Amino acid sequence: MPRYEFRCRSCGDTFELSRPMAQSSDPASCPAGHADTVKLLSTVAVGGSSAKSAPAGPSAGGGGGCCGGGCCG
Repeated sequence: MPRYEFRCRSCGDTFELSRPMAQSSDPASCPAGHADTVKLLSTVAVGGSSAKSAPAGPSAGGGGGCCGGGCCG
């Protein structure tokens, strides 16, 4: 179940709630009981395997039309 981050405008507390995506925009009360909260915009970090860069220059191989394949004279 996704976790959503909220901030209370009354006390400034930041808290998280787990809830279904269908309820992501529903109002939330802070742990201190205040109802004036706002849902924070969350960022997602996506990590993957480190891809090696292709070498530059003519030794990089063909695959790019006439000038990429070495047919230009």
